Amino acid sequence: MNEISDIFLSIKLGLARTVSKIVPPHEVEDVVQETYVRLCQVSAPEKINHPKSYLYKMARNLALDSLKRADNRITESWQEENEGGGDPVRLERDETFEQAASSEEFGQFCEAVRQLPIQARRVFVLKKVYGYSQREIASELGLAESTVEKHVALAIRRCTVFMYEREWLESDQDNQWEARGE
Repeated sequence: MNEISDIFLSIKLGLARTVSKIVPPHEVEDVVQETYVRLCQVSAPEKINHPKSYLYKMARNLALDSLKRADNRITESWQEENEGGGDPVRLERDETFEQAASSEEFGQFCEAVRQLPIQARRVFVLKKVYGYSQREIASELGLAESTVEKHVALAIRRCTVFMYEREWLESDQDNQWEARGE
């Protein structure tokens, strides 16, 4: 175990750089630490043939898991805010319908974001979810500000197209149901 711990320490900064391309800066150290914790839990570290590759892969997977959890937290938080408590005023039919429609639209929007190319998705999430400036994103991801701007524009364009296509498909489906008299 001592040998693999030494390898971890020797590449810790590299792991942090790799992870920083996936998660926001405030989560980088947590992911790197989690990588070490998971390494300590490996039952037979001496059987790992390529420890550096193993550690980079583990760190990358943990970073991606962290990103997924953040996406789920955002979705759940948004849904909790829009579901309301047991307030009778909130249970009116029109408001319930509006909330359901909004929740569905948000779910579709999350799906649109998941469909983005990985780099565009990272940039978009940092910009729109975490509120980073283009300069901060460029610095964190090692990109030019113009590249960040292009990724944001691409993400907005693709998400808009995705949402319009979904809306069109749903309205077309509604029209088909109406034509059948259903």
